[in-house]
Amino acid sequence: MRAFLFPGQGSQAVGMGAALAEASQAARDTFAEVDEALGQNLFRLMREGPEEELKLTENAQPAIMANSLAVFAALTKEGGVDFAKAANFVAGHSLGEYSALAAAGSFDLPTTAKLLKLRGQAMQRAVPVGQGAMAALLGADLELARRIAEAAARGEVCTVANDNDPTQVVLSGHKGAIDRVVEIAKEMGAKRAIPLPVSAPSTAR
Repeated sequence: MRAFLFPGQGSQAVGMGAALAEASQAARDTFAEVDEALGQNLFRLMREGPEEELKLTENAQPAIMANSLAVFAALTKEGGVDFAKAANFVAGHSLGEYSALAAAGSFDLPTTAKLLKLRGQAMQRAVPVGQGAMAALLGADLELARRIAEAAARGEVCTVANDNDPTQVVLSGHKGAIDRVVEIAKEMGAKRAIPLPVSAPSTAR
């Protein structure tokens, strides 16, 4: 059983897609199609930043999808990978579910880009920039993550967002609470806590 897996939000970085676009016409076409659908030079933002603008949810979500689909296009259109033979499934982590659906043909690329732009804007409206945050706990199971979240809350929201695996749990909430998570996680038994580069907190659906 094999699958194409697509990443979620927080995996964006300035410079993403630049080397791929230089090497692949299929990738360049993908980035251009997303730019046209959004009426935005998103690929320039991906290549050049600034980072603070790229990590805004309304930009990060379509950018990560665009990069994922550009890789997929380079593999399947130029790299000799037969999608039907190479994998039985597609899957994605959170936002990556949209990339997976687009790869499987459930959504076309322009529709996926517009959906993610709208999704990102709606998520950001729910929590203004600077008010929320997320952090990944490494070396912490779900029970420990809940204890850390409770200790860090101090009257603010701090909750489990994603139970990624037995040793990695993501917490989400008010920025002050997540800042406290980073401060106390190690002394409470986690290996470390890493703030995530997101502009809006979220939880698993």
